[in-house]
Amino acid sequence: MTLLVASIALEAAVAVIAVLAALKGRPYLYGLAFTFAVYVLYDLGRMLGWNVEKGVLSVLFLAASASALYAVWGLYRDRA
Repeated sequence: MTLLVASIALEAAVAVIAVLAALKGRPYLYGLAFTFAVYVLYDLGRMLGWNVEKGVLSVLFLAASASALYAVWGLYRDRA
C-alpha cells in the first residue's frame, strides 16, 4: 500500500510539472500531463476499490498512450 501511495504522489507531481512546463510555451506537454493524470486515476481506483468496467480502463489507457505519443513527438520536434 505504501508503494502505491508513493506512486500516486510521483505521478501527480509529474502531471503538475508537465502542466507548468506546457504553460511556459510547450503545449505538447499537456499530453504528458494527461497521461500521468490517467495513471493517478487508475491507481486511486485500485487503492480505493472503485468498480470501473474494464472497457473504460482500456479506452482511458488508449487515450493516455496516444497523448504520451503526442508529447514525445513534440519533444522530438522541439529538439530537432
